[in-house]
Amino acid sequence: MEIKVLGPGCPKCKQAEKVVKDAVAEAGVPIEVEKVTDIMKIAGYGVFGTPAVVIDGDVKCVGKIPTKEDVKKWFEQ
Repeated sequence: MEIKVLGPGCPKCKQAEKVVKDAVAEAGVPIEVEKVTDIMKIAGYGVFGTPAVVIDGDVKCVGKIPTKEDVKKWFEQ
């Protein structure tokens, strides 16, 4: 499984990355979280609002900070 947090590095993007990493740590699953800051790569996902969370190529959240519960549901599916 591959999780990417998309965002240029604004405070909301950093918070979204922290929430995702915390959710992964709490779940105890060996999933690596990648931060994508390149605007062209972000646009390549069809995302034009940040922060965004992508799991295995599927955009799960755009323009808001997800909750830990949401993140856990996404990677448990």
